Order: sequence, then structure tokens, then C-alpha cells
Amino acid sequence: MGYSYRDAGVDIQAGNEVVERIKPAVARTLRPEVLGGLGGFGGLFKLDLAKYPDPVLVSGTDGVGTKLRLAFQMNRHDSIGQDAVAMCVNDILVQGAEPLFFLDYLAVGKVEPSRVAEVVGGVARGCEMAGCSLIGGETAEMPGFYAEDEYDIAGFSVGVVNRNQLIDGSKIQEGDALIGIPSTGLHSNGYSLARKIVEKIPLDEVVPELGEALGEALLRPTKIYVKSILPLLEGGKILGMAHITGGGLTENIPRILPVGLGVRIDLNAWERPAIFRLLQRLGDVVWPEMYRTFNMGIGFVLVVSQENEGSVRQRLDELGEKGLVIGRVVKGEGVEY
Repeated sequence: MGYSYRDAGVDIQAGNEVVERIKPAVARTLRPEVLGGLGGFGGLFKLDLAKYPDPVLVSGTDGVGTKLRLAFQMNRHDSIGQDAVAMCVNDILVQGAEPLFFLDYLAVGKVEPSRVAEVVGGVARGCEMAGCSLIGGETAEMPGFYAEDEYDIAGFSVGVVNRNQLIDGSKIQEGDALIGIPSTGLHSNGYSLARKIVEKIPLDEVVPELGEALGEALLRPTKIYVKSILPLLEGGKILGMAHITGGGLTENIPRILPVGLGVRIDLNAWERPAIFRLLQRLGDVVWPEMYRTFNMGIGFVLVVSQENEGSVRQRLDELGEKGLVIGRVVKGEGVEY
């Protein structure tokens, strides 16, 4: 008898088992606009034109990066899917878009149904946090390309905003306030540097200055800001937003500023979380490099007028977020600390 696909390392039955395992988690994410269920060749979503009469679709795609290596080392796969969702939905949120749906792509060396279900379960939880639907995805078994116990995950999200409510930063002026919203840790950026710094420290070792195991601090999932930010957009007080990802505050805030404007950051406005202080000390990393690599405790930034900063911070407090005035818009370019 000749070779079968399974002999070559691809187990179709295991893939089918994964689909059955993830159906309940996926079902919890479905919005009323979703048509059909899992198993089709494409995900179907009917846009609500009563809510969005002049729609602009906003899309974003990303992966998790080398943070995955920590998940492999710790054999923890339940939160990495949230990272994939967060990196996409937070990006499209910056332009005022409500995330509608998400699709993931998971490439594995070998389909292990329980592990794949764990990863996709994290994706589903991330979608629930963002209020968007997981309407499809792909699990590709690629023996000989990935090691049996390794995988990579990426995805993309599509959102919508009415054209007259699109936020592009064009109304930002000198004197406007920067309101920073705290991160939960490193999120999903800077891990190549972070892993190099701590490569000789066991991930299960409790670090006194962290108050927890090093791996727990490093693997903490990326925060999803959607449900805290969307309610703020209704009054038109938000002039610009930045998701603080790779490049940190230094590179991301200037992306939303009009020509001729920069920002001055007040480093006394917030305390850098312990994980960043630890990485800086152990790696002897100069502070400018830290701020250009990591979010340094600020995961999302709003730009508002001086007149509105009080009311926006009060609304954030009502929504369970802490809004910190971390700086001002100034004439010039780039970021001053």
C-alpha cells in the first residue's frame, strides 16, 4: 500500500477534532451581523448600514512575534491568542473604528488538538473582549517546516467607522494633552531584547522585585482597549490616538501628529512598572533605547484639547481605566523626554 497524507505527517482527523473543540468558544463571539457558521470557504458579515450610513472599513494585521518562544518554554498556550487579537484590534481602534470581525492563521508542526484548542480559545476570548466576531481561520499542519511542538499565529481584523468620525490626527494643535492609559506589561513587543536579557534566568523563578515568576510577568497578555475607548468617541473630543507597540512612545506618537508638531513627555507622570525597571537594570540598557523598544507602562495614548482633558479622564475613570496626563503637544517634531 502506498503512502497516505497521514504518513507524511498531516492528520486530517486531528484537524476535524480541533474544529469541534473550538465551536463553543467561537459561538460566544458571534455578533448578529454574522451569517452562517464555521466550515465555509469564507466568513460572512452583513454590515449594519443604519448604524454606519457612510462606512469606511479599517483593517489591520499582525502576529505575536518572539513572545511565542516563551509560550513554548512554559508550555502555556491559553493567552497567546489574545495577543494576536489585541495587536490588530488596538491598531484599527486608533482611527476610531469599531472592530467587527477577526480571522486567525495558525501554522503548526503537528496538530495536537488540545493545544490548538487552547490557542484558538485565547483568540476567542480576545474577540469577546473586543466585541468582535471570530468568523473564520485556518490551521495549517506543516510537518518538516515547524518542529512538532511549535507553531506561529497571526491574524487580521476588519472594523468600520463613519467617514465623518474618522480620527486622523489632523485637528491636533500645540498645547493639546496626551492622556496615557496603562499597559499590562510588555504586551507583544520588544521580546527579542527581553529574552536576550533574561536568557539565563529560569522562567519559573520568582523575582522579588516583580512579586511573581519571571515567566508570568513576561507572558501576561496584551491589553485590549476597545471597550474602554469606543464610548469616548461619541462626543468628538478625541483628536488622535496611538497604540504603543514596536518603537514605543518614541516612534508611535509622531505617526499621528500633523507636520510641524512634536510632543514633550513628562516622565514623572507615571511610574515605570517593575518588569521594565528589571530589564533595564539586568541588560544595562540605556533609557532612550528602552523608550524606543518597549511601551514602558503606557499601552495606548489619547490626544485631547486642554479644555476636554478633565472630562475625558473622568469618563475613563467611569469606564474602569486610569487616564494619566503624560505630556503635551509642542511645536517641533518627534518626542522630547
